[in-house]
Amino acid sequence: MCGAATGIVASSRPVDRGDRAISAAPDTIFAIGSGAGRAALAVLRLSGPATPYIIMSVAGRLPEPRAATLATLKDPASSEAIDSGLVLFFPAPRSFTGEDCAEFHIHGGRAVAQRLIQTLSAFPATRAAEPGEFSRRALLNGKLDLVEVEGLGDLIDAETEWQRRQALRQMQGSLSREAERWRAALLEAAALVEAEIDFPDEGDVPQALSRRVGALVQPVLHSLKSELAAAGAGERIRDGVTIVIAGPPNAGKSTLMNALARRDVAIVSQIAGTTRDAIEVHLDLGGCAATLIDTAGLRESADMIELAGIGRALEKASNADLVLWLSEAGRPEEPDVRLGASPIWRILTKCDLAPAEPGLAAHALALSAETGQNLDILLKDLTDFAFSESGAGHAGLITRERHRKAFATAAEALARIEVEPEAPVEILAEDLRAALFALEQLIGRVDVEDILGDIFSRFCIGK
Repeated sequence: MCGAATGIVASSRPVDRGDRAISAAPDTIFAIGSGAGRAALAVLRLSGPATPYIIMSVAGRLPEPRAATLATLKDPASSEAIDSGLVLFFPAPRSFTGEDCAEFHIHGGRAVAQRLIQTLSAFPATRAAEPGEFSRRALLNGKLDLVEVEGLGDLIDAETEWQRRQALRQMQGSLSREAERWRAALLEAAALVEAEIDFPDEGDVPQALSRRVGALVQPVLHSLKSELAAAGAGERIRDGVTIVIAGPPNAGKSTLMNALARRDVAIVSQIAGTTRDAIEVHLDLGGCAATLIDTAGLRESADMIELAGIGRALEKASNADLVLWLSEAGRPEEPDVRLGASPIWRILTKCDLAPAEPGLAAHALALSAETGQNLDILLKDLTDFAFSESGAGHAGLITRERHRKAFATAAEALARIEVEPEAPVEILAEDLRAALFALEQLIGRVDVEDILGDIFSRFCIGK
């Protein structure tokens, strides 16, 4: 297959590839890069060594690089016209993947896209892309590092304004630049230590060495610790806050769920125990993502199915960022002792039917999801809570557990150097190597093959 692809490229117009070496790819891949279904336009992407030949075969000529060119797209096997659309050519290495790439902007009808896909499939060494394969080739060809790839994936999945901003920062290299800056400082420190190992008899080195290494390590350690302290907020922006609605049966949990979601997502019934399983809905609270979970009513029961639902309710509540404990204003109940250590807000429901006791109302919010009374107050309070938990939308660099672990590993290694700056140089060298390895894992330079499959499997086919 490689030979066939090479022969195809050799017959096409020469392409300026610059000075950068591009990793060879055995196949040319293609995929729809726009949304599925009927639309005004569709974008089909190509990447790989056969791209120039395919463009000339389908569009009749190779357009100027990065210039949208109108062409009649034809099936070279039958010379039948498929569509009239725009063709863009991105020669390697100045393309998203680092390979020769192209885009066909065509009309969005299913039949048009399907016919063009069938035509491309007929070319030798050309196939449909796998999920995330375009981005994976960009990573392998040095166009993106691993953190930037993760940012790209988060940008595609972003549902709120804060998620969009954070993902864009990551995709544009905010974390990568900081990691490279820290890595450069640690490499300088490692060079000093290695010099001491190689030339141990060069005068009074140990004390001078510890001062110089300490001056390089201390700012990096301080930055790592600061980012670790803000890690929770960054992960909250990406993953959102989790809010669980809990309470006894018939307390109005499903009614409140529907009111906050502004649609019927849960069945509302006067029959106790209607909700057996956890029901989730995603909200946008002032730019912050939130997952709202309606749970089974908490009570003593002999019903095995209801008991399973109660168990799930308690599990969700114990892992939540916030629990809304609901009970009727006319029959208030204390929060269940099994809820765990999550923060609990007391909500008195159905206040349109029975007013809350004055003393109790001072420590709880009384509302009616049916009439909307005080629902705006609860929404504002939830938005403020999400705002606070997410660092007011201006979190640090850590957005994933993988990032947190890399930062923590590097910080632990550098902390040992700070505690014992005059330790034997072999120990200093080993701690510096551990910190450097953690940072290189973070940006994908070493030992990350085991997580690549998981990352790219979550991508769209055309990305």
